[in-house]
Amino acid sequence: MPPSTDATLLAFDFGTRRIGVALGTTRLGSARPLTTIDTERNDARFAAIDALVAEWKPERLVVGLPLHADGTPHDMTARARRFARQLAARYRLPVAEVDERHTSELATSALRVQGRGGRDDRAMRDAVAAQIILQAYLDTPHDDRPA
Repeated sequence: MPPSTDATLLAFDFGTRRIGVALGTTRLGSARPLTTIDTERNDARFAAIDALVAEWKPERLVVGLPLHADGTPHDMTARARRFARQLAARYRLPVAEVDERHTSELATSALRVQGRGGRDDRAMRDAVAAQIILQAYLDTPHDDRPA
């Protein structure tokens, strides 16, 4: 079922150390960085995601799909897909996968423009990467949602 024209979406930049999270709406067609989940423990990760889903009540989730520069999958591709399947099963929401090639580099560049992006801003970089992933989803027409 396609999301409504005023749907809230949460996006995730999956990583083994951190998960960046972004929030967006189909009505505005825009995304913003929300937070970064900074733990490697699955129970703590899902507790944080549980709270975000309860607070924002998204209609759809979006997960960045890491690929090599030539588009071929690698080890993290399988992990991100597993994470997407876990989200779908746990929250009973549709989950879209979006090519996330170069999002970390774009996020780092965006933070540098703001005078940020050092070692202390790694968590922010992941949330900005999730924003870029979600914005790419919102900017691309899909058969499963209204134009």
